[in-house]
Amino acid sequence: QVQLVESGGGLVQPGDSLRLSCLVSTHTYGVYAMGWFRQAPGKEREFVAAINWNGGSTSYADSVKGRFTISRDNAKNIGYLQMNSLKPEDTAVYYCAIDRNRPAAAPTNHYEYHYWGQGTQVTVSL
Repeated sequence: QVQLVESGGGLVQPGDSLRLSCLVSTHTYGVYAMGWFRQAPGKEREFVAAINWNGGSTSYADSVKGRFTISRDNAKNIGYLQMNSLKPEDTAVYYCAIDRNRPAAAPTNHYEYHYWGQGTQVTVSL
């Protein structure tokens, strides 16, 4: 069974940084792409960033380009989302997800991902 566990969320001030982690269970074999999505209260889940299986391809939402960086450590089965220059509009529950069907891609659509974590809250406020 595939399990994803996010961590690293919290309450920060505008301009601060956070690094989210996504640990993928070691029972998961094969390669996969990883994506990060977020959902704010009253809004639909939206794409944030994605990375292919070897880190050679990444995708970012326009709203986070230049501020967020996605990466992964396949030896540890962990993915990361480094978030810098955080803004109040970044406040949301952040979810990681994996796609085993197209590991060479960095998919931006949530329906391409089949396994999801439980989410971690990020709040950016004074």
